[in-house]
Amino acid sequence: MVVGCLQKYLYLRTDINQTEMSSNIDQVLAFNRGYVASKGYEKHLTDKFPDRKLAVLSCMDTRLSVLLQDALGLKNGDAKIIKNAGAVIPSPWDSAMRSLIVAVYELGVTEIMVVAHTTCGACHMSFGHFKEEMLHRGIPAAELERADIDLNTWLEGFHDTEESVRNTVSAIVNHPLIPSDVTVRGFIIDSATGELTEVSC
Repeated sequence: MVVGCLQKYLYLRTDINQTEMSSNIDQVLAFNRGYVASKGYEKHLTDKFPDRKLAVLSCMDTRLSVLLQDALGLKNGDAKIIKNAGAVIPSPWDSAMRSLIVAVYELGVTEIMVVAHTTCGACHMSFGHFKEEMLHRGIPAAELERADIDLNTWLEGFHDTEESVRNTVSAIVNHPLIPSDVTVRGFIIDSATGELTEVSC
């Protein structure tokens, strides 16, 4: 839908020379000017507090950009949506966990859904693959050696989606800063149909 609106808007904007638009970001900026001018934002107005007191940790996969909220019946303002590669908590003190803690204590969240998905790209990914790509694109090998984190662990994916969901739910439930009255449940969403399957945790 966003792409369709973007194409329609660019077609109507005859003052934009498309050969001068050097990137997708430029196209986004052009669309944004029209969006604001037409007050397209008015239907989305809300405040910072999630109406359903719900947070969702999910994957950044592009197939879920719109599907996730649609399949869960969520509108703008209903929930805090937190995304990363794989819907995982690789460290107790990473940014996803930090966001969930803020959501609980600052924004009134009482329930958390961990939503992984089928055919996730984070499944089976490994640092070995990334290392080859990094070197190919000009990252010096010395920089990889100087990293102050174990890249083999940091860029390692998972090999079983259900087990990954269980690990993520466990990481949240057992986090020393998450209170026991917060409900945490895990799911896998079908990347095509949006069907949710709960994972026994």
